Amino acid sequence: QVQLVESGGGLVQPGGSLRVSCAASGFTFSTYYMSWVRQTPGKRLEWVSGINTGGGSTYYSDSVKGRFTISRDNAKNTLYLQMDSLKPEDTALYYCARKKRLSTLWGSIESYDYWGQGTQVTVSS
Repeated sequence: QVQLVESGGGLVQPGGSLRVSCAASGFTFSTYYMSWVRQTPGKRLEWVSGINTGGGSTYYSDSVKGRFTISRDNAKNTLYLQMDSLKPEDTALYYCARKKRLSTLWGSIESYDYWGQGTQVTVSS
């Protein structure tokens, strides 16, 4: 069965960095587009970043562009999100999500069919 398992979250000070990972199994990871989506303390879901199958095309929300970097290692079936210059408003539960093959919108929650359990990132001094 499809499994997505996030790890690497934690508490970090404003301006700091953190890398979260998502280990995928139960499907051919290298053939699916993937994204990171976060849920804020107010429970709002926000698409953060997406990546194509080979990793050569990446996409970011305006709120994280220039600070976050998405990448993937298809040999290890793992998705990453490097987060730099973190701000308190980045505090959220971060999910990795598998994009449906025929979906066209990166930012629509309806575009994703499998999600991990999430990893908590808290940015606070």
